[in-house]
Amino acid sequence: MRKEEIQNLIAQMTLEEKAGMCSGANFWQLKSVERLGIPSVKVTDGPHGLRAQDEQADHLGINKSIKAVCFPTGCALASSFDRKLLKKVGTAIGQECQAEDISVILGPAMNIKRSPLCGRNFEYYSEDPLVTSEMAAALTEGVQSQNVGVSMKHFLANNQEKRRMTNSSKVDERTLREIYLAAFEEAVKQAKPWTVMNSYNRINGTYVGESKEYLTDILRDEWGFDGYVMSDWGAVNDRVEALKAGMDLEMPASGGINDALIVKAVQDGSLDEKIVDQACERILNIIFRFTENRKQGVAFEYQKDHELAAEAEAECIVLLKNEDEILPLAPDKKVAFIGKYAETPRYQGGGSSHINSWKVESALEAIKNIAEVTYAKGFDDDVDEINEELQNEAVCIAKEAEIAVIFAGLPDSFESEGYDRKHLDLPTYQNILIEKICKVQKNTIVVLHNGSPVTMPWKDQVKGIVEAYLGGQAVGRSVVNVLYGNVNPSGRLAETFPLQLEDTPCYLTYGKGVDEAVYSEGVFVGYRYYTSKKQEVLFPFGYGLSYTTFAYSNLKLDRIQMTDEEILKVSVDVENTGSCAGKEVIQIYVAPGETEIARPIKELKAFDKIELMPGEKKTVAFELDARAFAYWNTEIHDWYVESGSYEIQVGKNAEAILIKSVIQMEGTKKIKKEFNLNTCIGELMQDEKGKAVFSQMMGGNQQAAKMAEANQDKEVITDKMMAAMLNDMPLRQLVSFVPGMTREALEQILAAVNE
Repeated sequence: MRKEEIQNLIAQMTLEEKAGMCSGANFWQLKSVERLGIPSVKVTDGPHGLRAQDEQADHLGINKSIKAVCFPTGCALASSFDRKLLKKVGTAIGQECQAEDISVILGPAMNIKRSPLCGRNFEYYSEDPLVTSEMAAALTEGVQSQNVGVSMKHFLANNQEKRRMTNSSKVDERTLREIYLAAFEEAVKQAKPWTVMNSYNRINGTYVGESKEYLTDILRDEWGFDGYVMSDWGAVNDRVEALKAGMDLEMPASGGINDALIVKAVQDGSLDEKIVDQACERILNIIFRFTENRKQGVAFEYQKDHELAAEAEAECIVLLKNEDEILPLAPDKKVAFIGKYAETPRYQGGGSSHINSWKVESALEAIKNIAEVTYAKGFDDDVDEINEELQNEAVCIAKEAEIAVIFAGLPDSFESEGYDRKHLDLPTYQNILIEKICKVQKNTIVVLHNGSPVTMPWKDQVKGIVEAYLGGQAVGRSVVNVLYGNVNPSGRLAETFPLQLEDTPCYLTYGKGVDEAVYSEGVFVGYRYYTSKKQEVLFPFGYGLSYTTFAYSNLKLDRIQMTDEEILKVSVDVENTGSCAGKEVIQIYVAPGETEIARPIKELKAFDKIELMPGEKKTVAFELDARAFAYWNTEIHDWYVESGSYEIQVGKNAEAILIKSVIQMEGTKKIKKEFNLNTCIGELMQDEKGKAVFSQMMGGNQQAAKMAEANQDKEVITDKMMAAMLNDMPLRQLVSFVPGMTREALEQILAAVNE
């Protein structure tokens, strides 16, 4: 429907109807206006499958939803580093939405993994904003290719479950821009989501849902978002203020209470009716975009989508350890599968994203087509207690086998929407079981089913570690295919696995405080912190092994000098030097040289995933624009590229840099500085105009030379110390140290420099 037609409909609506259009009809549906031909449409939870409820609706997964296909969760999908795969999964989800008459699916979930303790990290993609934004954009493009909308969530800085509905994230402007806003920015610009969901929390004291700065100034005016903003379920504090800020749709229904407040505000003049009209226009635009492009005869293809879920998870699995090339397994080996998750895998998280899966394929079921194995349950995960009988049985079959594969992980009770984790450990009974088996079986492999990092006290005792994450309903088949070499693992960690909780960047502040979360680590989130601090980790960001090997060579930059108005073209040759086909994730990091401002030692600025046959070589090309070199400057409130040298690094992961080259960058954006009597001489001399004026009025370096010559005791005050003292000396002190210098003369210098 054209804009003029929508505006004509709004002109025919009563104030009460317009106010009502700004909130849901019930838990999942938007209101209709039958007399004007405005239909009601339905939204539903996601983000890795449909959690569509018909009756007894709720938001936390208490009541069952329709049967659907559970694809790998966000933590798994991000580890694929594969945009094409995410788009393929998104397309399938979009088709399922069409089959169920769903106009908008709530997802992708894009919050940064600030701490591995966040209870909802299994839904989120990464600790890195580039990976988050690129993965979310790809999934969005897939979903919306089927004329179904997404709702990118949870905007913004919603990184913990503790008091998530009232908590205030205390975070500075630069950190918001470089990390938390950046996670959404390119996805919004590139994929054009139909809707965005604002989060529950406050930022620096203001509810996100009432922030014009975030919902209008940045999201709409800067990034060009043209859909509607909906609230998270119940994330409305002041409905009228939220409407003014840019929150168009309140979900779920408020029973008419907040609608009446909108009407009253318009009637008493505290709310301009044009704002209500604008919100209605945004909502109606999306409603008709869906209904007028509704696909007829689309059926839910359960088996087809189950196959895609298996294919996707196989691309997401990360091989963390493969000592003595214990993997892949040979079908004729005598193998024992141990652990409850081999039979009933943990493949998704709890809460609003919980899917009522059409089927679940376990490793025990999948292995029947490949080899014979023995099985022992090993543990129950309903309570954190050791079951001696189950453990003894597991130890016995492990001892009799040639290889033991332990299926371990985090139980549902350890990570879920609604609460945060208290530690990074597996349940004690699992760690003890692994250690017991390692004592009787030297060939032990651990397969992990978890939504976020765990500690591994047994890491050096086992020969293989496979990170399956929460891999969706076909995870069992995917794991077996990787274990037996039918699929070469190609996943890479989209988050750092620390050695211990105390090593994490926000350890001292995360989860502390009653109603305020202090982001004291600033931009040093995840690998930005670990690499800058040279902090040892369990497994670094970007890490992952393969059954083949890759060699990098011939790194080329199309120039060695550039300005921030140009594009740098980067290429590198990658060759499969092993004996089997495999996929490699090429990671491009940018490392600034010496800078005045504190910056991460390196940041991921581009990546791609390619497939290579044995002996095959490909040239992989990238383009880096100014943003790849910039930081957010709070003086000018904009991105700023500092002149100087930058390394372009090609890495296997954030710690293993294989090849690098240097580019000299000239920043063309100049910052106008106001100098004063407390400005240090060194700072003034770094400014071209300041240096010229100061040198002229000071008679070149004569005054400094006189001061140096006056230093008689070189052993006490060395020339190096003198130079440092002059560099850091505020201008006002020259009155005391330079003969004949007056405050008036200094004021003249400042006036000339600042004009």
